[in-house]
Amino acid sequence: MSAPNDPRHLTVVRGTPSEEEIAALTAVLAARAAARARTPEETERPASGWRDRSRLLRAPLRPGPGAWRLSTR
Repeated sequence: MSAPNDPRHLTVVRGTPSEEEIAALTAVLAARAAARARTPEETERPASGWRDRSRLLRAPLRPGPGAWRLSTR
């Protein structure tokens, strides 16, 4: 089904709104569309420390005297 050849984006179904009311509605709809069009980086929150898996990694092993004691840290 193709879209009708109609340049209007808003249609008043009931009532007789003033030009100011239509302008206010248009501004609100444009603001909502702009908020949804933001990139995900702008809306994502930083990762929680609880989800950070890097703390589960241990330090690299260093060979040398007493290294076996340090391997358990």
